[in-house]
Amino acid sequence: MKIIILLGDGMSDIAYSQLGNKTPLQYAATPHMDFMAQHGQVGLAHTVPEGLPPGSDVANLSVFGYDPRTCYTGRSPLEAISMGVLLGPDDVAFRMNLVTLKPQGSSIYMQDFSAGHISSAEARELVETLQKEIGNSEIEFHAGVGYRHLMVWRNGKDAMRSTPPHDITGKAILDYLPHGEGSDQLNNIMNHAQMVLYNHPINVQRKERGDLPANSVWLWGHGKTPRIDFFREKFGLSGAVISAVDLIKGIGICAGLDIINVEGATGYIDTNYLGKGEAALAALENHDFVYVHVEAPDEASHAGNMQHKLQAIEDFDRQVVGTVLEGIQKYDDYAILCMPDHPTPVKLMTHTSDPVPFVIYRSVTGEGNGAASYDEVQAKTTGLLVDGHALLPRLLSRQQ
Repeated sequence: MKIIILLGDGMSDIAYSQLGNKTPLQYAATPHMDFMAQHGQVGLAHTVPEGLPPGSDVANLSVFGYDPRTCYTGRSPLEAISMGVLLGPDDVAFRMNLVTLKPQGSSIYMQDFSAGHISSAEARELVETLQKEIGNSEIEFHAGVGYRHLMVWRNGKDAMRSTPPHDITGKAILDYLPHGEGSDQLNNIMNHAQMVLYNHPINVQRKERGDLPANSVWLWGHGKTPRIDFFREKFGLSGAVISAVDLIKGIGICAGLDIINVEGATGYIDTNYLGKGEAALAALENHDFVYVHVEAPDEASHAGNMQHKLQAIEDFDRQVVGTVLEGIQKYDDYAILCMPDHPTPVKLMTHTSDPVPFVIYRSVTGEGNGAASYDEVQAKTTGLLVDGHALLPRLLSRQQ
């Protein structure tokens, strides 16, 4: 059997009056996901166990079939693994966003958690400068993609608490700075980085063009190396992962899955949707399982941009889901799981822990379980509610 998971990050949402009291999934044109819902099994999945943060790390571990309560250690170690940065048992990895801070009165506010979606080329120069000016035998800076980067604290502390920068857009940062044991050093690094970045030639050029400067870093999502069972040993499947995001690639690498990079995959609304769909079908030629992750709906939600979120959902349905749905029919036995990892309401611009709608569509299937379309409301009406990490075993057992 061929198994494919199509994940639209943050697609789930709440209803809005401007959408006729519909959610974005209800409002957007999604004929392919609706078709699967009408002929498959639709329900709700708890992807974020109680007590854990509603991040893409926790939620995607669930969808991959792992119980985050037994293996989750933090977001950044997974990103470090994807970037090829080796961590010792006492080393701590931190996600490092390049951000734009804005002074206003006596406070400093988080203006943009992505520094205006800074390009990878510009960001790399900034991160390399940080390594040269601040890096030492304990602190290392590693360039990633876009605004997403990595800091490693060798033999560091990991008991502090931090806040994702996308959770505090438009808010004063003072109450959200890292706190707890080791936080003083983190805050000193962030302050030093501001001095390094302020007049950097890249930021001078960005301001001259009218772009937001990357005038600070924000450290969060820390943790030590996780222990994740290999996918083949746990599920008996060979597999591959397609994503533009280091976090998802890191989960795949930990699980022993192949990583397939798609040209033009950006993690934003301009990503190569069609290329991801086609790459997924090509990967099924040599693998039993493929995980396709599309970040665009989540990024649009964090930006509070409803138009972009609707566009991302429709592009995902047409170019990823539609492409896979057509091409996978060459196989006699297959199953498709389509879902988000967590809700990211545009109104809140951050994640929530609410259950998300899923649809399972099989090559050999009877009638659906009552859903007329793929969305949060229809999923609730079916009465089917499962734990996120139980979905993959459900696929393998052919359970309806």
